[in-house]
Amino acid sequence: MKRFSGNKQERLSYNKALFGYLHLITDAEICIKKNRDMKIVITGSIGNIGKPLTQELVREGHLVTVISSKADRQGAIEALGAKAAIGSMQDIDFLSAAFKGADIVYLMEAWESIGSLSDNTIDFNAGMRQIGYNYKEAIERSGLKRIVHLSSFGAHAPKGFGSLVVHHDVEHILRQLPDEVSIKFMRPASFYTNLFMSIHHIKERSAFVSSYGGDKKEPWVSPLDIAATIAEEMKLPFNGKEIRYIASEEISPNEIAKTIGEAIGKPDLKWLIISDEQLLNGMLGAGYNTEICKGLAEMYASHRGGIVFEDYYRHKPVLGKVKFKDFAKDFAKVFDQQ
Repeated sequence: MKRFSGNKQERLSYNKALFGYLHLITDAEICIKKNRDMKIVITGSIGNIGKPLTQELVREGHLVTVISSKADRQGAIEALGAKAAIGSMQDIDFLSAAFKGADIVYLMEAWESIGSLSDNTIDFNAGMRQIGYNYKEAIERSGLKRIVHLSSFGAHAPKGFGSLVVHHDVEHILRQLPDEVSIKFMRPASFYTNLFMSIHHIKERSAFVSSYGGDKKEPWVSPLDIAATIAEEMKLPFNGKEIRYIASEEISPNEIAKTIGEAIGKPDLKWLIISDEQLLNGMLGAGYNTEICKGLAEMYASHRGGIVFEDYYRHKPVLGKVKFKDFAKDFAKVFDQQ
């Protein structure tokens, strides 16, 4: 994506006399000034990304509406200074009304909004694609022109990366919107917070357990850096369909184990590599949806050799502020509580 150089001589828009000297204002600054007090709609409620994003946008003076499917979240949303819109991602009329008149809408999809992850009767990939189609129709009905969409690393390819393929599919659905609809596709790396799911393995086996590992670094990201990047992108110009990768740090599985081990008082903590079959059987044994388990097993396998990150490295971003050692402190607090 193109970015402003910050060179005020090259990007000079106009001069303004202020207190006896010349005040230079760049195009980017003008865009930020113009985009204050925007009406912004946030989907996905107030989770790891939605909450800090809502807080930042409210702090900047924007009129924020947060969509949630749970009525009991209304109080928490309003406590942040935002308006709550309670409804379903399956209700196109609701989405269309919520998007109407918005300057920007932040879109995201989540398996949890489709049903229980242990329900084997649900086709979660089809459900995610349907949310994409619902968004597309609601955007067309509402006349919305500017969108920030939470996608994922791996979304560049139509197959080969397991569960990540659905992000490619939803991007493809949204790309069918007319040219006058601008979309910024955010492709974050693996979330730091996904590591919380390994706490039971650490307590039982004193190890992280996965079908890949070793000393090869790969990108990880804090949800706080994702929220900050989305807030930044909302202030910058929208130009067609664009992509931006997001990462906080590049770190290897063995480095993750070492850093977390030091934080939780287990200096000998390891990252244990098991077979794809063992990983799949473990997830199935835990009672999760079969197709989700197969998709995750294929996704983890794609980490070996770094194939899934090839497009990320072709468009490598500036890394964010929240480093893994910062997250390790939060991990330790959660670990001690469980």
